[in-house]
Amino acid sequence: MNKEALRDISYGMYIITSQRNEEKVGCVVNTVTQLTSENVLISVCINKENYTNQIIKQTKKFAINILNEKTDPNLIRTFGFQSSKEIDKFADCEYEEINDLPVISNQCNGYILCEVINVVDAETHDLFLARVIDMKKVSKENPMTYKYYHEVIKGRAPKKAPTYEEENPSEEETWVCDVCGYVHKGPLPKGFICPICGMDESHFQKKRKKKDRSSSKIEKNA
Repeated sequence: MNKEALRDISYGMYIITSQRNEEKVGCVVNTVTQLTSENVLISVCINKENYTNQIIKQTKKFAINILNEKTDPNLIRTFGFQSSKEIDKFADCEYEEINDLPVISNQCNGYILCEVINVVDAETHDLFLARVIDMKKVSKENPMTYKYYHEVIKGRAPKKAPTYEEENPSEEETWVCDVCGYVHKGPLPKGFICPICGMDESHFQKKRKKKDRSSSKIEKNA
C-alpha cells in the first residue's frame, strides 16, 4: 500500500512535557488535535514505548508546547530522539513550572496545559483525550508544521512517531541510523555524526541493495 496520500494530512510540531515528583519528561509529537471549542478537549497520540507516555498515564496531566519556525533544531533532537529515562532533557532548556508541569519558556509560540480524561488504545500508540485547564500564547512567530520540519529543516520522524517511515534508498551502499532512521548514502566517513539526532557512527548500520535491478529487496549486512 502506497502511503503517499498520508503526507497531505496537516500536522504541527509540538513538545509534550509532564512531571512526576521532581522527574521531568518530554517528547516530540505531531499528532495534536482540538476536538471541541467549549470546555475545550484535545487529543494527543503518543507511542506506548515512550517513557513520557508512562509518566502521563500516572500523573494524568501534560503540557503541549507549540513549536515555531524559529525553534532551534537541537531542541527537537533532544526531545525527539533521546529518552527522558536516560537523560535530563531539560538540562540545557529554559523552562518554568506552571501548575506542577514543566513548560518551555522560549522557542515556542505558547503552551496548553491539559488533564487526561480518557486513554484510548490505538495498538502501537495511546490516544490521550484531555481537557484544557490553562493556556497562553507567548509568540507571534509562524507555528512549525510537519511539512516545514521536513522540507526546510530537513528533519526526519523519530522511529516511535505515528508518521515514521523507513526510507528506501536508491544507492547501492547506504548507512541507516538505528536511533532516528536517517539514511546516509555512500561510504560512511570516519567520525560521522548523524545530522538529525547527533549520534555517532557506531549507531549506523550498513545496508546494501542488490545489484540485480529487478529486485528491490534490501539486504542487511552484519
